[in-house]
Amino acid sequence: CLVAADKSAVICPRTESPKRCGEAGYLHRLTDSPRPRGPRRVVLPIRTASPDLTALAMQYQHAATIDRLHDFAASLHVNTNSMIAFGVGWATGYAAWSFPMTDPMTGKVIGIRLRRPDGPKFSVAGGKEALFMPDTITSADDVLMALEGGTDALAAHSIGFCNAVGRPSCTGGTAHLVALVRARKPARVVIVCDNDEPGIRGADSLARVLVLHHRNVRVITPPAGVKDMRDWIATGAARADVEKIISAADARRLDITIKKGAI
Repeated sequence: CLVAADKSAVICPRTESPKRCGEAGYLHRLTDSPRPRGPRRVVLPIRTASPDLTALAMQYQHAATIDRLHDFAASLHVNTNSMIAFGVGWATGYAAWSFPMTDPMTGKVIGIRLRRPDGPKFSVAGGKEALFMPDTITSADDVLMALEGGTDALAAHSIGFCNAVGRPSCTGGTAHLVALVRARKPARVVIVCDNDEPGIRGADSLARVLVLHHRNVRVITPPAGVKDMRDWIATGAARADVEKIISAADARRLDITIKKGAI
């Protein structure tokens, strides 16, 4: 969630409100107190050069020793090699793990999500939301898997889904996924949603868009009682177990309705 500096409001990607703020989520005001009136202050923006987040992500990656990566991977129940493939690093100045977000069309890092060991998540200033992606998208794997978040993508990659990518939230990353699907043309597109109402709703919304660009789009949910892909892997699920659910899921269809008198 994005919290205002004065803690008067928050934007949440999962909990709905009447006010939608693009792909960032829904606005929730945390106080009903009127803002104090005073002199109006106009702040003129200062143009600054955009940060080179690709170089910064590489710097963070080099700062993460293999031993620390191994321990972090074990805590998430994922593979250390998958963490390396996704460019996970250590942001010393923030005392947080870094997860780069990549524009699939340019291959450049345009955002970096940070995660402290004690749980809080935030982002490097000046970045934009994109996809958590491995360093290689290969044609050897016919499944392009879209998951919610970087750690779920890491989990899927750890059990053999080489083309697993993570959305920045349950509602984000749609335009980047459309571009990736159109460019790579995978045999199957599988959306894995978190096992809750916002996750399922977000996956359905994404599927309605992707079905316009691909003939084989499927949505799957982890088994009952399992929150998400990472928890599913932690219970011992292998690629074969996930493939069974993928095979059982129906491909989403594009329904076209022509209103009477439209032609």
